[in-house]
Amino acid sequence: MKVRIAGGGLAGAEAAYALLKRGAEVEMFEMRPEKNTPAHKTAGLAELVCSNSLKSDIPDTAGGTLKNEMRAFDSVVLKAAEKTKVPCGGALGVDRALFSEEIERILRAFPRFSLVRREITKIEDGSPLIIATGPLTSESMSRALLALTGEQGLSFYDAAAPIVTAESVDYDHAFFASRYGKGDSDYLNAPMSKEEYLAFYEALTSAECAKQEVGGAYFDGCMPIEIMAKGGENCLRFGPLRPVGLKHPVTGEKYYAVLQLRKENAAGDLFNLVGFQTSLTFPEQRRVFALIPALKNAEFVRYGVMHRNTFVNAPKILNCDFRVRKSKCVWIAGQLSGVEGYMESAMSGMIAGLSVAAYLAGKELPPLPENTIMGALSRYVSTENGAFQPMNANFGILPPPEKRIRDKALRKAYYAERSAKEIKAYASSFEQALKE
Repeated sequence: MKVRIAGGGLAGAEAAYALLKRGAEVEMFEMRPEKNTPAHKTAGLAELVCSNSLKSDIPDTAGGTLKNEMRAFDSVVLKAAEKTKVPCGGALGVDRALFSEEIERILRAFPRFSLVRREITKIEDGSPLIIATGPLTSESMSRALLALTGEQGLSFYDAAAPIVTAESVDYDHAFFASRYGKGDSDYLNAPMSKEEYLAFYEALTSAECAKQEVGGAYFDGCMPIEIMAKGGENCLRFGPLRPVGLKHPVTGEKYYAVLQLRKENAAGDLFNLVGFQTSLTFPEQRRVFALIPALKNAEFVRYGVMHRNTFVNAPKILNCDFRVRKSKCVWIAGQLSGVEGYMESAMSGMIAGLSVAAYLAGKELPPLPENTIMGALSRYVSTENGAFQPMNANFGILPPPEKRIRDKALRKAYYAERSAKEIKAYASSFEQALKE
């Protein structure tokens, strides 16, 4: 039986790979370039829109733990990321273009994979369908989803940070270093004195923003910097402009505020302004960000943009394997399902793909262990608990240790070790069950 996947993003790619590896035939539908979105720039599969960082790959962090869990199922996103990674400190950063190309190359290598460049506008509950159309789901698919679920969708705004050329940065006012000197010096730091910061802050809080639709809420993980700044004069200094742990490697000088820039591509000729998601107008971005000494002559190859994101009321709609409760064989994955973040979206696609593989074998996907990030997140999106909001990977959603561990570092290490043990056993058991 052929499985259809609507959407060629991270979730769609992960779902397709999970199925193809287990012998299924997959037909992926991607509407780009026939029909584009306000945020995408290419027609490539798994295009990374907001940032080129897949976040932490350190084992005893929530992000690193999730990645290790997904490696137990041979994640295609992580496979492609390892081949196209760029220096990013403790995070896993990739060259966006090469990453997208590698994802498509891997999927096309399967003879049972086909890619159709058109939009799916109807949901037919006959053969397996995974809907992974993303936070910018088209109006046609949104209407189809509402008809299927009978629930009103939710929405929030998401923003992307600007990218500047490396050669346009003033290196007399910047230095390479990682926070607290940990790891390689993968970040370029643009420091500010107190006077420079206050001038920047004043300009930022009074700058003109682009007009947006009414009625959305901001997700904390992608809060526009100008909105964040309204929390007070020092709010940015405890957020994206945090100076702690960053001093000049030669002079030892400490600073009042520091913007970090991260390599955007393997060539290292582009830098992403870390944490500078924004909805300022393009002229205002040039004016305000030029007040940071290192960026006084910055050349922008992409300005910060803002787009509207949509997700379903997952706890009322989805099971923990991301299958629609009212449907026999429709699954919803990715940010549309109520997870937030690149790897979290990919994770949901992986689980949906595994669930469909089990369905094709006449079986049910057992719930993932609650002591894993994958299990905890899938339970979060499928369990009603007050007003629903998207969720990132974090240790706070895991059950606490059986015995209290006061030391924070030891507690994180415990979570990571417990997760690794349980996901390995689950993955082995699942694969064996499929063969029986």
